[in-house]
Amino acid sequence: MSSTNRIILALAIGLAAGATIAATGQVGLARAVPILQPVGTLWVNALRMTVIPLVFAVLVTGVATAASAASAGRLAARAMVLFAVLLLGSVATTAIAVPAMIAAFPIPESGAVALRAGALALHGTLPPVAPLGEWLTGLIPVNPVEAAAEGAVLPLIVFALFFAFALARIAPESRDRLTAFFQAIADAMIVIVKWILWAAPLGVFALALGVGYHGGLEAAGALLYYVVLLSVMCLLATGAMYPIAAAGKTLTYRQFAQGAAPAQVVAASTQSSLATLPAMIEVAQQGFRLPTGIVGLVLPLAVSLFRVSTAVANLAAAIFVAALYGIALSPVQLATGALVSFATSIGSVGVSSQVSYFFGVMPICLAMGLPVEVLALLLAVEVLPDIFRTICNVTADLAVTVLLGRERRAVAR
Repeated sequence: MSSTNRIILALAIGLAAGATIAATGQVGLARAVPILQPVGTLWVNALRMTVIPLVFAVLVTGVATAASAASAGRLAARAMVLFAVLLLGSVATTAIAVPAMIAAFPIPESGAVALRAGALALHGTLPPVAPLGEWLTGLIPVNPVEAAAEGAVLPLIVFALFFAFALARIAPESRDRLTAFFQAIADAMIVIVKWILWAAPLGVFALALGVGYHGGLEAAGALLYYVVLLSVMCLLATGAMYPIAAAGKTLTYRQFAQGAAPAQVVAASTQSSLATLPAMIEVAQQGFRLPTGIVGLVLPLAVSLFRVSTAVANLAAAIFVAALYGIALSPVQLATGALVSFATSIGSVGVSSQVSYFFGVMPICLAMGLPVEVLALLLAVEVLPDIFRTICNVTADLAVTVLLGRERRAVAR
């Protein structure tokens, strides 16, 4: 049985067992609920343990690699600028659209109460929202080590960006040594996360047991809402890529849709942009007739660094968590979430969806001051949204390649 199926099964068994214990009123079984719930807390804390070093290491290596690639030629630099503009536009739109969608179509109250019933007690008092002036002055950490120790994600990301861009400007020998060092840290953290995720069924079961006991099976309604919300946001982001591709004036909407379809099918079946890369290259070269030099540079770069759905879906997930707990997000919190989502969308290639989920969503929630315990339950239903995430990323990669491909004389340096 796959890891995903084991997690889904643990979620279902936990919810059903908790609801059954509550319905039967068996005192002996009821005593097991508070005993097992700390297991879920320990599991979530183990994941939180890896967030700060993983975020810093991945950002340093990812941004340093991107900066080096951008300095290698004009085409790469234009690609980087286009990636940044589209990602920033995507997270800004998400920060506005998702709260509006949730306000228009609220999470079912009974489902929200049920889902947070077991997880709310696991989280302490939420930190107060900093005023705008304090937020701005806090962006630059006086002491990066202290920021890391306190879990101040956004200031740490700002320092990581400065460090990464500086790393790209030093001597190649020193840069390569430091990049390899931080890549090794990221690899080690990913191994630890995989170990922790191996125990995900136990952690999810413990959390789901509490949710089922305190709220019953109605939590399924909130989980379904979450699946639909993320899937819709990924589909909207995918649809936005078609006019971007058509802006290159080399393809019509219909031509791009027909040409991209084979790669989208591969993306849906593999749920991996990296595994879909050969299909994307074939589509770009054979279907879209793009120059080999442009395809060979832009597509691998896009697969590595340009993850539109990651930025959109991760921020949407954090906003869902806020709505689930009835937290009214301020403009400062939304701006914080958008910036962290933009930064953490730059990650290493080949990381499994479960690892990248916690790497992406948990830092956003921590930066926005939101509870993170419920993320373990949301992970269990990420199967369907993950399909739409991959389709969106693949479509976006092809769209930017088509857009840059209009400059057929561009030469990758």
